Amino acid sequence: MSLLERQIEEKTSTLSSIYSKCLTVSICSILCCLDDLLCCVYLCLNQLGPAYQGLELGVGETVLMKAVAQATGRQLDKIKAEAQEKGDLGLVAESSRSNQRMMFAPANLTAGGVFNKLKEIANMSGNSAMNKKIDIIKGLFVACRFSEARYIVRSLAGKLRIGLAEQSVLSALSQAVCLSPPGQELPPAVLDAGKRMSAENKRVWMEEKALILKQTYCEMPNYDAIIPVLLKEGIDELPNHCKLTPGVPLRPMLAHPTKGIGEVMKRFDEASFTCEYKYDGERAQIHILENGEVRIFSRNQEDNTSKYPDIISRIPQVKKENVRSCVLDSEAVAWDREKKQIQPFQVLTTRKRKDVDASEIKVQVCVYAFDLLYLNGESLVREPLSKRRALLRESFEEKVGEFVFARALDADNTEAIAEFLEQSVRDSCEGLMVKTLEKHATYEIAKRSHNWLKLKKDYLEGVGDTVDLCVIGAYLGKGKRAGSYGGFLLACYDEENEEFQSVCKILFFKIYTFLVSMLCSCIYMFNVFMCDPPQEHILPKPRPYYRVDQSAEPDVWLEAVQVWEVKCADLSLSPVYKAAMGLVDPEKGISLRFPRYLRIRDDKKPEDATTGSQIADLYKKQQQIQNQGEKQDLEDYY
Repeated sequence: MSLLERQIEEKTSTLSSIYSKCLTVSICSILCCLDDLLCCVYLCLNQLGPAYQGLELGVGETVLMKAVAQATGRQLDKIKAEAQEKGDLGLVAESSRSNQRMMFAPANLTAGGVFNKLKEIANMSGNSAMNKKIDIIKGLFVACRFSEARYIVRSLAGKLRIGLAEQSVLSALSQAVCLSPPGQELPPAVLDAGKRMSAENKRVWMEEKALILKQTYCEMPNYDAIIPVLLKEGIDELPNHCKLTPGVPLRPMLAHPTKGIGEVMKRFDEASFTCEYKYDGERAQIHILENGEVRIFSRNQEDNTSKYPDIISRIPQVKKENVRSCVLDSEAVAWDREKKQIQPFQVLTTRKRKDVDASEIKVQVCVYAFDLLYLNGESLVREPLSKRRALLRESFEEKVGEFVFARALDADNTEAIAEFLEQSVRDSCEGLMVKTLEKHATYEIAKRSHNWLKLKKDYLEGVGDTVDLCVIGAYLGKGKRAGSYGGFLLACYDEENEEFQSVCKILFFKIYTFLVSMLCSCIYMFNVFMCDPPQEHILPKPRPYYRVDQSAEPDVWLEAVQVWEVKCADLSLSPVYKAAMGLVDPEKGISLRFPRYLRIRDDKKPEDATTGSQIADLYKKQQQIQNQGEKQDLEDYY
């Protein structure tokens, strides 16, 4: 059985594509063994195992190009040039492989064989590991048939591009199990689909079953544990066998953004709710195991235990004696112990990410706990927030600057919420999280819930900084955006030196398509970028009055002729961008954090763009910077 021709083929473009995938997985679950199904699921998702296990291939684009070149006999320079042109190394590999001839054809690739090779690559380490990885990649590449080379290389590059998200896979698995109940030799539901219930009833039934699987997966994100139960016991038995377990990170509940307090009041009209500070830090899911071990996981289920030895050491001091095991939802925030105040998120990013020595920690953190999801063998995700919050406060003690409960206000009027929102910004927070307390107040992991709303300062009308910036460069898109621009380099204007200083890179995903051709005489983007054919605005090299760091250089330089209005959440110091360099820090410029395009400023000339001194003033006026009292050595990784 070939790898991709039967099991990982590109999704169909018809309305029934999801059902087709489900049917494929259903057949696979009957005809293939458990190991084959697990391999197919992981390969479809371009994963090697659960996220918290941290398995990574560690294969860069340069290594892949070398492997393709060695396997096909092509020159590396030609492969690089073709990859740049097509924006997809997988397509380059496929075309290179199609021209290759062999005396003896190797054995067909199988899902299990490929998956095991990928895991073998991920587990390699040592001085000669890279050469061994290249040898394995070459072996896989030589054995490819048809379009397999394209997907093998994409898998290795971490960009499978088959349009199959994890939610689709979960829906497919649930429908497959429903249509092919475990223990039956033939799938009668597939044969008599639609005979026993109406289409609408069947759709509702399928959605209910899918929700069981999605909820279970969110609590136990491990296909190695879930799929065996699915095939043996059926979907209804999943919650009884796969439960929230300390040591295995669950998916965090997500909030829905809102643009105003009025929207909050309208949505929570008859429900009691609470407002909590939205801290500008890193999500920290803290697990206390039965044996006393403490583990910490990120928002994406990555194991951050070695990153926070200081948090681990303080947990025994803040938990009550009756707490044997638990799962806490919290935010780890940079904390200034001398001034006893929150520091910006950029300070936290300067902290070492792995294998941190507690004696070398320079950036201190404070844990702000806001939810309790598991306690002493019992899952609390289906309990209302009011009960979970009460148990949290009964089970832990606060310690200033180390472990604190999220500041909250139970309010029911607009003025109180508005005042609390303003206070949160003054306290160097992003805004507020608004949560229901009793009605529909369970911990809804499987979807972005409207029962948690976030009021961030940059979401609100009239709040946040807007600046007018000039476009001076563009970055070529890759993959589906190959042949178009995927991002733009923006700059402010420095009046004193008469130069444009880079300030941020802005990405676009919802702009109109424009055509780029090296052979054509025009480049055109309708109604978003230069409305007249701008061939004369493309530069062979940057103007001498462009100040741009080498690491941020665009693929295409543009004449500074158009000004865009941009909104951002914050401004931060940056070693990469040059805006206002020397005005706040002698060696760093200022960058925009989370910039968003608003509109073209046709009424402004490039020299009318926001100046470097104005950027510096906006930076200094930020509440979190004023809270610091003095310049901090901040780092911007955006």
